[in-house]
Amino acid sequence: MKDKIGLSLEDRYSGVLGWFGKNAPSAESELDYRNGYELLVAVILSAQCTDKRVNMVTPGFFKRFPTASSLSRGSFEEVYGLIKSISFPNNKARHLIGMARMLADDFGSVVPSSVEELQKMPGVGRKTANVVASIMYDVPVIAVDTHVFRVSRRIGLSDASTVEGVEKDLTANIPVEKRAKAHHWLILHGRYVCTARKPKCGECGISGYCRSFSQN
Repeated sequence: MKDKIGLSLEDRYSGVLGWFGKNAPSAESELDYRNGYELLVAVILSAQCTDKRVNMVTPGFFKRFPTASSLSRGSFEEVYGLIKSISFPNNKARHLIGMARMLADDFGSVVPSSVEELQKMPGVGRKTANVVASIMYDVPVIAVDTHVFRVSRRIGLSDASTVEGVEKDLTANIPVEKRAKAHHWLILHGRYVCTARKPKCGECGISGYCRSFSQN
């Protein structure tokens, strides 16, 4: 079934993924990290916070708590003090300590590759688990944050009204080998081009495949 601009859903996905693959082949996370533990901490901190702010905080944090074991022994007051400029520092401080204890005690300080096991840890929801599993282990899952949710619906990749629904649609229509990269493509596109309030349609390379643009 084709839409008003003559594109089928398959055409739209093919066009969007093809453009990104040609023009942004090396898209990756903008969070700074050196190992799985640091990535997990950074992703937990990034919830409803910018990567730029997280990257300002994590060098000092990892200097004080270089491992899951050291963080597991940290006090709430000290952890809070190091991340207080991050959004929701109270909750995140508790989550980080709880996560570190489980990571050290139950997983031998090795970040698990399973989305299900990752979600057992405090502060690790499905989005965080998907991000970590995708980046660290190339697990073919797609994390849907606010950018991915907005861009997917705006372009016309999904009509779902929930994060879970959008994730399901993207997973069903994006080839396994492209899912990890597609997550970054959509996030970065939403962060810098398809912004929430004033999307830069004149600069957008995929406007020809965008349902919203075609309706303006």
